Amino acid sequence: FNLGNAYDLGEGIPQDSAKALRQWERAATQGSVSARHNLGIHEWDQGNYERGVKHFLIAAKMGAKISLDSIKDMFVEGVASKEQYADALKGYQ
Repeated sequence: FNLGNAYDLGEGIPQDSAKALRQWERAATQGSVSARHNLGIHEWDQGNYERGVKHFLIAAKMGAKISLDSIKDMFVEGVASKEQYADALKGYQ
């Protein structure tokens, strides 16, 4: 996760979005909630809203309030469905 952030921001190493994404994917599959949330942000920024919601939903179910809040915002904007928001709430609790 931290290496992904370093690549994303170019902190101490050259900035490389592709490497950041690969590091976050690796960390997310190993259970990193923060990496999963970052993948949601990445997908959102790329216009892949459904994939973004899926990443946020997984992170929310793992206890990430920031991901729950992201799904809530997406629901208010009409991007996430009521069912997805309800699923996130249920999983977060």
